[in-house]
Amino acid sequence: PKGAGFFTQIYYLILPSLPLFLVLFGYIARMARSGMIEALDSDYTRTAVLKGLPWRTVIWRHVLRNALLPTITVIATQTGYLIGGLVVIETLFRYQGIGSLVFTAARGKDFPMLEAGILTIGIVYAVATLAADFLYSVLNPRIRLGAEQ
Repeated sequence: PKGAGFFTQIYYLILPSLPLFLVLFGYIARMARSGMIEALDSDYTRTAVLKGLPWRTVIWRHVLRNALLPTITVIATQTGYLIGGLVVIETLFRYQGIGSLVFTAARGKDFPMLEAGILTIGIVYAVATLAADFLYSVLNPRIRLGAEQ
């Protein structure tokens, strides 16, 4: 609602964002879990434990960095699904956003607006994928940009 406080606006965003969150959360949690299991069973984790490193250091520095790589990929690629789901959520809850803009432009055959909306969605998806690639290079030093093999 217009003129409402910050917490009131957050309160009214909970129900529309819940379906998108619940669908994505299961898939992301499953990927994070399988990544952690695989990283915990790897040779570099056993080596770190046998070196006598504290368990917290092993988890944060060795296991979590490598376990998050597939999860980051899933989050970046699911951005497209999230934006596609916005069309349904914005229509159901009568919110004005990029999803309803594209839907209204398609229904009214407003091709320039439709192209602009789809281009904006494509740019958001490309930026999310690019951010995932940069996060890869931060988490895993073997994937540095321009690094020699």
